[in-house]
Amino acid sequence: MFRITLSIITLFLLITRPAMAAGPFDGGWQLTPESSAIRFISIKKGSIAESSRFAAFSGGISETGEARIHIALDSVDTSIDLRNVRMRFLFFETFTYPEAVITAQISPDQIADLAAVQRKQIDLPVTLSLHGVTAGLTVPVAVTLLNETRVAVATVQPVILKLEDFNLNPGREKLEEAAGVTITPVGLVSMDLMFERGGASVPAGTVTAGSSAALEASGDFSREACTGRFEILSQGRSVNFAPSTARLDANSRDFLNSLSDIIRRCPGMVVEVGGHTDSQGKAAWNMTLSEKRAAAVNQYLQLKGIPAERLVAVGYGETTPLVSNDNAQNRAKNRRIEFKVLN
Repeated sequence: MFRITLSIITLFLLITRPAMAAGPFDGGWQLTPESSAIRFISIKKGSIAESSRFAAFSGGISETGEARIHIALDSVDTSIDLRNVRMRFLFFETFTYPEAVITAQISPDQIADLAAVQRKQIDLPVTLSLHGVTAGLTVPVAVTLLNETRVAVATVQPVILKLEDFNLNPGREKLEEAAGVTITPVGLVSMDLMFERGGASVPAGTVTAGSSAALEASGDFSREACTGRFEILSQGRSVNFAPSTARLDANSRDFLNSLSDIIRRCPGMVVEVGGHTDSQGKAAWNMTLSEKRAAAVNQYLQLKGIPAERLVAVGYGETTPLVSNDNAQNRAKNRRIEFKVLN
């Protein structure tokens, strides 16, 4: 009888023991996106702040304290459709860099007393991988234990990211040209994250996001939406070739794969693929080169399943420059592939 009573008491103590008592990461913690938010603020014309968010992200904290958040950059939401497209294709270049990843190793000592104090602020060293660059940051965050199974983690103040640190200034310049505004070369990022205990089934390093997720509805685009997208894609200058050849470089294929999906969602429309060069060299050579480059893009899109009758390749040579050819930067802008709806 004594042994039975002792066993019952032991079982009772195990059941009623506070969740944080054994260890802050026991069972792991899973991010709940529906109760969380990741936002950023950009500043244009020197003083106009615009707030945007990401709609798709996932992550968790493992039992060893490794935190990992995946953000699907295609899910950027500025509340305006074509502005979203500019952000995807001109700024983030999501066809090559589909997601950002935040990682951190949280020491148990940093939050060992969380069950007692309920809320505390810690300086958290994190690693951010964005646009092909990985950099370390220290982020002050507030950690709040809401109950035994829910914890909130929020930035204490917006995190200032310098665009040059992540090779995003070229994208900013493209946005400036497309929108006709000046944009401050920093971004202010804030996070308000909710975690639920019980993420042990998702080991650290395997939590993934739907990197192809986008806010735009599935199905076909309207003519206006198609025309706007082709204009934006033309401004990206993301189709490049080996010097003096019509051989597509490897990075161009990711962009053209995304372009082919948009063409498929604009049924019945015929798209012109226009090749353009700068004024270096003889005009006849430039005309021939532009024709070959337009034809190379046309051929690649057909290989991706776009019917030949929906594509028209045209070479313009040096006849329609965007800007004067008086310096290397301008000549680079004039060497381009443009897309437009013909009918």
